[in-house]
Amino acid sequence: MRTLNPRKTVSVLMLLALTALPLSTLAQTRVVAPSNPYSESKDIELGRQAAQQVERQLPLLNDPSVQAYVERVGRRLVEAIPPEFQHPQFHYSFKVLDVRDLNAFALPGGYTYVNRGLIEAAHNEGELAGAMAHEISHVALRHGTAQAAKARKYQYGAAAVGVLGAIFGVPGAGQLGAAGIGAYFLKFSREYEKQADILGSHIMANAGYDPHDLANIFRTLEQQGGSGGPQWLSDHPNPGNRYEYISREAEALHVTNPTRNTDQFIQAQTVLHDLPRARSMQEIARSGQRYPQQTRYPQDDRNYPRQDDQRYPQDDRNYPRQDDQRYPQDDRNYPRRDDQRYPQDDRNYPRQDDQRYPQSGDQRYPQQRGRAQVEYPSSRLRNYSGSNYRISVPENWRELASNDNVTFAPEGAYSQSQGQFVFTHGIQVGSSRAQSRSLKSASDELINGLTQDNQRLRRSGGYQRETLGRRDALSLSLSNVSELTGRPEVITVYTTMLRNGDLFYLIAVAPQDEIQDYQRTFMAIVTTVDLND
Repeated sequence: MRTLNPRKTVSVLMLLALTALPLSTLAQTRVVAPSNPYSESKDIELGRQAAQQVERQLPLLNDPSVQAYVERVGRRLVEAIPPEFQHPQFHYSFKVLDVRDLNAFALPGGYTYVNRGLIEAAHNEGELAGAMAHEISHVALRHGTAQAAKARKYQYGAAAVGVLGAIFGVPGAGQLGAAGIGAYFLKFSREYEKQADILGSHIMANAGYDPHDLANIFRTLEQQGGSGGPQWLSDHPNPGNRYEYISREAEALHVTNPTRNTDQFIQAQTVLHDLPRARSMQEIARSGQRYPQQTRYPQDDRNYPRQDDQRYPQDDRNYPRQDDQRYPQDDRNYPRRDDQRYPQDDRNYPRQDDQRYPQSGDQRYPQQRGRAQVEYPSSRLRNYSGSNYRISVPENWRELASNDNVTFAPEGAYSQSQGQFVFTHGIQVGSSRAQSRSLKSASDELINGLTQDNQRLRRSGGYQRETLGRRDALSLSLSNVSELTGRPEVITVYTTMLRNGDLFYLIAVAPQDEIQDYQRTFMAIVTTVDLND
């Protein structure tokens, strides 16, 4: 795609003065655990019984590296629980379920499960940690047994059985779906949801994460869950203005240099991307399959999975297996590819004429016969500071600065065409003056300028709501034919307003037949944007 010429979008209007910032300092919200007639040992007993049922019904992910990674994130959060909510008897465990649905849940006593689909959907480690911190908060506040105590017909024996009906959330889940008392462990009141949101933000801050990512994960789930929304949102009712009050709480917590994304998170997503397709909860329920070999629950489950000397492999050439059936994180993810799903039998992948890069370090692949080779983006990121922003990009991408923007691209992915700079893989970041303070109108100005410079550039759909640099943003997918290679390409434009009225933009470009490989890298980059205007 040709680089942007911002002079075509320069505003001729003077901007209004900035709104004064509030002088008062926000105070943290105090959280008080609800009254609970049951002992902590009862939480552990009921949680263990329910966990045994979970692991007989649902498949654990058979990948030690991802299991160990999630366990490490969980341990970091548990150590950050405020002292008044620490329960020495609780032994938190964190296990990944090989389930496609975007969901996570925690049982009394600390037995915590994260669906593979949720890890794949999260934009960064901060969002994953936000979902886990929310679940940990339900355990620390003992919401499961506190809410169960409100049921007059409560029976201990039904709790462990009924929890599976609540997890499956579908009719016909056998006897497990009939004893609905288990829902008290998973589907909390709006009051308890807000408590878990607030305490979860405190736990994240104590652990060194950005609490804004707790708010962001709810938006991510809304965007990727389709019209009905993912199960996690149906199990976690919105108390009202959830994104806004979590964001206010995050501002009051003042975390310096928070962790948002890590190489380990990117590597875990890469491993999951290369594994065979995970089944949905409905598919698992219909199959009736049991997993008796998984029911391992010692008194102290902290050593599972073992973390001794388990490292993320730098070269994962054993994946994908020859019988691997690839699939996207979620076919509803943006940008869509005309809703065409991966074929059921993909054993011929990669095809001989396929341009995709195999998941292997330091290998190169031909961009097009007779043209320069383009190296796959490194999973290691390096930081870059612009005049009003900071961003992290793959360490093997070059920095190509102009007067008005910066392009980050790998060797072989940029050149000159008819006197204009053109790049085929990478991102461009910059800002331009806008005639309107409306984000949509300012974004339209930018897109119109791009289409004037690129005659074959076409919109592929409408704007999508996003978050960029902790601000409301828009994204738009466009199609183009590269002037450099003649290949179809996908362009995603992210925009948000700066405080001085300028429009900040990030433009991501990749060939159409490689977009699935590059989309994860683009999403990781977007989450690192930090605006300091």
